[in-house]
Amino acid sequence: MTCTTSDLGQGEPDLAALVEAVSATRMHATVRELAGDRYAGRRVGSPGGRAAAVWLAEQLGELGAQVQVSEFDVAGLRELYETPVLEWSSAGQTRRLEHRRDFVEHLASTELSHPRTALLTKAPETGSETGSPAGLRGRWVLADATTWGRACELAEAQGAAGVLTVRGTDAEGWMPKMIAGPAARTVAVIAVHPEVHRRLAEALDGGPVQVTGSMPLRQVATRGRNVYARFSRPPRTETSTLTGSPADGGRGGTDHGGAQAGLRILLSAHYDGVGDDPGRRLPAAADNASGVAAVLEAARVLAAAAPPGELELTVAFLDAEEAGAWGSAHHAAALPPDTLVINLDGAAQLHEAAAVEAGGPAHALLAALDQAARLTGVPLKAGAMASDNRRYAAAGLASIGIGMGMPGYQTPAETPDRVEPDTLMAAARLLVATVMLLNA
Repeated sequence: MTCTTSDLGQGEPDLAALVEAVSATRMHATVRELAGDRYAGRRVGSPGGRAAAVWLAEQLGELGAQVQVSEFDVAGLRELYETPVLEWSSAGQTRRLEHRRDFVEHLASTELSHPRTALLTKAPETGSETGSPAGLRGRWVLADATTWGRACELAEAQGAAGVLTVRGTDAEGWMPKMIAGPAARTVAVIAVHPEVHRRLAEALDGGPVQVTGSMPLRQVATRGRNVYARFSRPPRTETSTLTGSPADGGRGGTDHGGAQAGLRILLSAHYDGVGDDPGRRLPAAADNASGVAAVLEAARVLAAAAPPGELELTVAFLDAEEAGAWGSAHHAAALPPDTLVINLDGAAQLHEAAAVEAGGPAHALLAALDQAARLTGVPLKAGAMASDNRRYAAAGLASIGIGMGMPGYQTPAETPDRVEPDTLMAAARLLVATVMLLNA
């Protein structure tokens, strides 16, 4: 998909000039920066995540914004502190499996820091308490996707070594990483590739199978950091960077002269990723360095244009979305009720259309977005966007979530080269046009 300013034939000349100012080169440089080694996947609370917040604050400050960093608590985060082990043996052959290709951590697992070796048995059928004469004690238990919960209950009650269940892969054979999930069980749970699950079941039909597995997965509490920027009229001549709880910067209130602010628009995108695995990079280029890049570029263009009127433009780069949208929950509660929110989660690979989900009193916001999409040539469709937009909508704010694709989602294959320049251009132009139309 290619969008050019010729698509703006029916738009205002000023709008055509603004969308022409959007730069794919700058956006791709932002993606490469945030996906770089020094940020280590940008997991909330990690050194890489904190470094990314500092870098983003600096970029916003260079645009002349009033910048603010706000910290908040995050609990229940899953942290994989070593590469897990899983291997199985039968008929004299041992097969060592590859993490994130053949098996992956199940987020309901308890911590099993050292490998445990035991015989494998199938999960009991419904109505059976043991499933085998020897019971489950000290054994690994093989369960399918529909019975793993019951298998866990029996494994916990009978002192099993752990449970192996099944989980699918993406189209490229990766098992994506997640860092927030259900309450932990008191037994180790490992999810295996469907083909591995099938082979284990077949091997059990032919004789004894021995499994060795570990799951060095723990729950941790940490601190997240949101980065806010406020662009107000008249332009400020100084830049300030604040820490602590947000006050009016990034949260609205009054303008610099003390008068009540007019139109308030918030552009948001989460900058955190799921973090690298031990010994393996997960760059998080599409989710969501691409969205951050488009929002940053839109802010740069809009700040330079200084749109007329009483527009108060704010930007929020949010932390801990991957851990349960903690950053937007922290932010949404203190925003003025008339704030219009546009959240971008993924701007890497636009296929047929951008997915759009509206929440709260978003009729006017949707109308402006639709008009902007027509002017910029970006196709839209209604689609679920389970991201920070829902936290803002739950707080009663007019909110729209936009998604334009995430190739390699939460896997090592989520690299900067897969982020399409045309999609970045489409996303940034759509944001710029929507803000300008709302402010018209």
